Amino acid sequence: MIRRLYRLWPEPKLLARLWLLTGAQAVLQGLLLAVLVPVLAAVIRPEPDLAAATPWLVLGGIGAVAYAVLSIIATPVGFKAAGTLAAQLRRRLMRHVSTLPLGWFTAENKARLARGVTADVGDAAHLAVTVAGPAITSTLLPATVVVVTFTVDWRMALLFCVTALVAYWALQRAARISEIAEIELERAAVGVAGRAIELGQAQPVLRAAGHAEGTPRMHAALEEHREVYREGMRRARRPFFVYTAVIAGGFVAALALAGELLLSGRIELAGAIALLVLAARFLEPLGNLIELIGALRAMTNKIGRVEELLAAPALPTAADPVRGIDAADVEFSHVSFTYPGGDSPALRDVSLRCRPGTTTALVGSSGSGKTTVTRLIARFFDVDSGQVRIGGVDVRELDPAALLDEIAIVFQDVYLFDDTIENNLRLARPEATWDELEKAAGAARLDEVIERLPHGWQTRVGEAGAQLSGGERQRVAIARAILKQARIVLVDEASSALDPENEAAITQAIANLGDDPDRTVVVIAHRPATLAAADHVVSLDGGVVIESGTPDELLRTGGAFARLNRQYERARHWRIANHG
Repeated sequence: MIRRLYRLWPEPKLLARLWLLTGAQAVLQGLLLAVLVPVLAAVIRPEPDLAAATPWLVLGGIGAVAYAVLSIIATPVGFKAAGTLAAQLRRRLMRHVSTLPLGWFTAENKARLARGVTADVGDAAHLAVTVAGPAITSTLLPATVVVVTFTVDWRMALLFCVTALVAYWALQRAARISEIAEIELERAAVGVAGRAIELGQAQPVLRAAGHAEGTPRMHAALEEHREVYREGMRRARRPFFVYTAVIAGGFVAALALAGELLLSGRIELAGAIALLVLAARFLEPLGNLIELIGALRAMTNKIGRVEELLAAPALPTAADPVRGIDAADVEFSHVSFTYPGGDSPALRDVSLRCRPGTTTALVGSSGSGKTTVTRLIARFFDVDSGQVRIGGVDVRELDPAALLDEIAIVFQDVYLFDDTIENNLRLARPEATWDELEKAAGAARLDEVIERLPHGWQTRVGEAGAQLSGGERQRVAIARAILKQARIVLVDEASSALDPENEAAITQAIANLGDDPDRTVVVIAHRPATLAAADHVVSLDGGVVIESGTPDELLRTGGAFARLNRQYERARHWRIANHG
């Protein structure tokens, strides 16, 4: 475990310093006990020999002073270590995460990352200080006592060794049970946390349904957590009692052996007393290990979860990556791709080209491969076969940072930070001038939204942009893409129903994106107005390109695009009629 902790931290010097200080204190405690033997031998006799005891007492005093100095040095190091170690590990984890493919960030992995960055890293750093230190003391002090005891009586030292081996066996058994219990309890705790978040987010619905105190699922999660905790405690009792019995049996055996050696005349009274003191100092820290085992296993599990995150493979980078492109044309050449863990290909032998200064609309039913095309352009994943080229360069040969500098993405589910509209836009270009901000807002039709907000540009949008409507959030995202001045813009047009004002504004904003002759726009289109404004349409079905061309050409052919367009038009004219 010590090795795992040491490898985990990018700058483990502080951790090593703390452990060295802790180890030195433990060894010094054991060595100070060695001074007890000659002191007792000089004092416990019919005529005490203070002269013989004095040098040892002086040596013991020096050792005590050294121990006090080590304690004074170690205390501030310990206070500083937990926070510093947590910060170090969080930085390492975040640096690694920034190298992962964007496709790694699934809902499950994002939950793992959130737990890792917050709870697991903080707890591992805290436990490395508060638990690893006592664990080192509880290991090195008994080991030092065994060495000291060999200088007094080898038989007692061998008894200590046997006791330590039996205690180790019992501790390992307790550790396995504790590890299983901690994993099960963590799983149950995650379930409770999920239901608690649900309770907070769904309060309006719950109150309307008369379940303000929570759903049956939440109560079931709480009951499961209680049962898991109770079962874990029940299972841990037996190894706890076994280990305690081993320690108690070791002391009884040490007491019996010291008595037998004294009565048989093989050691003197001073030696017997010294052996009993050594036995107490040997068994006391050893007994503390059972109290630490639960925390040690919890720390081991937390370290394991952080190690799993750090083991996630980074996005492969070419040995000599290309750091710039001459043009923003996008080309797929016989691309096939299957999502990790998927059963069937999401794209099969797809070839298409999107030229600068044009808007390409991707159309098709759900699951046809439209979103996959945009994800492969942004290199969320790497293709199984074929090539995705930007400016004639395979995206796998491009520097990842340079690639993302050239791309702006407008997701269907727009995420905005709980900050002002201005700062949400400046995320794309922090150095942008006011003229550039206002120009981008105007092109995205965001200026209309800003004018009616109470604080204009300084209006806070709330967590995830909750203070804005879906259409307004999309306008912010489009403005951010324009402000970034990226040469490739990928847009997933909102498919949810929007009011006519937002629909017209977003359609116009997407059209404005294509005004730049150097910009390539790829839009997953759902609305006839967006399709009509596109220069090129690619229709997909089952991961295969079934037709492509200009909107007018495809409408004349009467194929899949024409049928889809007719469905969109009919849907626009749906009305609820009252036949009463």
